[in-house]
Amino acid sequence: MSSPTPDSNLIRGHLDLILLSILRGEPKYGLEISKLAQERTNGYFDLRIGSLYPALHRLEKAGFIAGEFRDGPRGGSPVKVYALTEEGGRELEARRKDFQTFAERLGQLYQARRPA
Repeated sequence: MSSPTPDSNLIRGHLDLILLSILRGEPKYGLEISKLAQERTNGYFDLRIGSLYPALHRLEKAGFIAGEFRDGPRGGSPVKVYALTEEGGRELEARRKDFQTFAERLGQLYQARRPA
């Protein structure tokens, strides 16, 4: 069963965190990243190519990921695969902690009672 899709501003504001999270572990190519985002979130994250590749290029330029061309899946054309760098791993942890703190504080606001 698919989840409802999030507001596009939520995705845009957290796209780097989403991509860095997906790139933990083995290197992955663009379509694979998009499919994993959908699979791992039951369709909640549907990353569009128009936002995916510019974000990957931005993360690569920042040194958080490294890209290299490799033979394509099933012997197809070469594809650019991306891997998390050490700096990217540190950035992922920092962003994850920031997001966790943000979510906790938002929860506190939501649960706060209004004065009588």
